[in-house]
Amino acid sequence: MLTPEVQKDLESRGFSRRNFGRIAAVLGAGASSLTFFNEASLAQLSKVDAPPDAVLINANENPLGPCDEARQAAHNMVQYGGRYRYSEGDRVQSLLAQQEGLKLNYVRIHPGSSGPLHQSVFAFTSPTRPLVMADPSYESAAAAARFVGSKVIKVPLTKDYAHDVRAMAAASPDAGLIYVVNPNNPTGTLTSQADLEWLVANKPKGAIILIDEAYTHFSNAGFQSSMVAADKDVVLLRTFSKIYGMAGLRAGAALARPDLNQKISQFSQTMMPITGMAAASASLEVKDLVTKRRKMLTDVREDVFAWLGKNKYSYVPSVSNCFMVDTHRPGGEIVKAMQADKVYIGRVWPAWPTHVRVTVGTQEEMEKFKKSFQRVMSA
Repeated sequence: MLTPEVQKDLESRGFSRRNFGRIAAVLGAGASSLTFFNEASLAQLSKVDAPPDAVLINANENPLGPCDEARQAAHNMVQYGGRYRYSEGDRVQSLLAQQEGLKLNYVRIHPGSSGPLHQSVFAFTSPTRPLVMADPSYESAAAAARFVGSKVIKVPLTKDYAHDVRAMAAASPDAGLIYVVNPNNPTGTLTSQADLEWLVANKPKGAIILIDEAYTHFSNAGFQSSMVAADKDVVLLRTFSKIYGMAGLRAGAALARPDLNQKISQFSQTMMPITGMAAASASLEVKDLVTKRRKMLTDVREDVFAWLGKNKYSYVPSVSNCFMVDTHRPGGEIVKAMQADKVYIGRVWPAWPTHVRVTVGTQEEMEKFKKSFQRVMSA
């Protein structure tokens, strides 16, 4: 049920009562079954019926999995599975706030970052307050917006594959939410610090800037926590699914002013998995984990790029754990053909129909990718 306060807020943003049923659905017990709400369903190929020995570089998962400390913490927590143990989420909140230089109530813990992404769409967009995003970029926000009847405006990336922040700011004077994924998914490319600062300073009045930092750990770019500390109209999304290798354990956070976090969280009724919380806390306490993993992935990624360049394959120079390759033919054909070699790569974005996304796996997995990709491209 929607509270009277939520209904009043929705009506003030242009939602009709016909929209209320769908919004109420995401608050109910069946929310996880909704197409846009199911992260694995959105990823499409992350639920393929693949053989046990397949190379799965299709869903931006981290093949390293959780670090040893996180695995042990999750294992130790199983014995307390009969309790809610709310304090486990409190510990993650405290550690993250301390590390980001934020007040405790500026950090809100979630089971992954998909939830607060969708909830931000519900909180700040409407039929009269559009969602503005890049194209191509992560589609989940647009799917959530369309589900509840909010308008979606897509802005092409620049020639350097960055978010075109000036075009995004000009896309609608009534924008409710401007969504920036940095580095972007699927291109793995960065939008500069200067451009982000310009966007926050020049956004339409009343708009919220949502910066998805799911992949920032993989790059040498800085996080935007100082914007949150300065009480800007900014929400940051963080996840433990990527660099920390915890996609299946579900831990994430939204960093924002308390009033923004409150608006987001009014659309949530989700319990935190205590195993995920324990693993997240342990991961945050390993001081060199991010730097070591970033170097490992960067070494593998740059080796693949060198191979692609040597063989004259065109690719987007990513700084993340995924990249786009131009196949010069319908990308879906390449995806399907490589499955014959038990190599499963990512999906195709409508804006770039001849590009396929590839997740960076282990060195062994990427050697299998090279062999399969070359066979298919030469056919």
